[in-house]
Amino acid sequence: MPEGRITRGTTGTNRLRRVDRWIAAEPAFLRADAPLVVDLGYGAAPWTAAEMFDRLCAVRPATRVVGIEIDPERVAAAQPTARPGLAFVRGGFEVPVPGSTAPNVVRAMNVLRQYEEHEVAGAWARMAARLAPDGIVVDGTCSESGRVASWVAVDEDGPRSLTIALRLPGLERPGVVAERLPKALIHRNVPGERVHLLLERLDRYWAHAAPYGEFGEVQRWLHTVERLRDDVPVLGTRRRWRLGELTVPWEVVAPR
Repeated sequence: MPEGRITRGTTGTNRLRRVDRWIAAEPAFLRADAPLVVDLGYGAAPWTAAEMFDRLCAVRPATRVVGIEIDPERVAAAQPTARPGLAFVRGGFEVPVPGSTAPNVVRAMNVLRQYEEHEVAGAWARMAARLAPDGIVVDGTCSESGRVASWVAVDEDGPRSLTIALRLPGLERPGVVAERLPKALIHRNVPGERVHLLLERLDRYWAHAAPYGEFGEVQRWLHTVERLRDDVPVLGTRRRWRLGELTVPWEVVAPR
């Protein structure tokens, strides 16, 4: 039997573009000869799986994508969207894929948000157990428009990083991501927890960097990230930061 619960299913076109862009640059995806990527819990419509397939194929044409849903009616409704390289099957955290091939990436966006915090570690472990060597699970949450998002990268050893991705034009402050933190962290945004301290620092340095806004939001964000690097390790390069991304090791935000 499929493992998990039916999600609310709400989604929208272009909602997951930020996480797809991040996956397209990840070694787990780039190093695979023919990457197999799973869109777990794609929702009431197959748009996110189809969009991910198109985006990732633009980088690696041999990419295959499997959309997995626990609701059989959603799987049936998605079948007309299937095409070579893009398939839809019924399942859950056990991650069934045709031919029992191990996926390189499992994207589970806006899935665990409806679960309890104590259920997250078990879901991570179950999905990670299905990965190919060096594969990753991407568990996160985003706003309805996709302009504010965050996700945890999980491998066979557990969570390894948190990424925050923001649309910089019009951004009031980075801390708006608090409402879109992954389930493992959203209830930890309280004084004394590491993720709370991280968001406090981001907001403070963003405010201090206001004069750089004269040169554009990207320059203001770059200065903010540079200031943050004095306090905590920051992963990635300026090329990624310019996209409104910030990735930190899991140890920086791990619940106490």
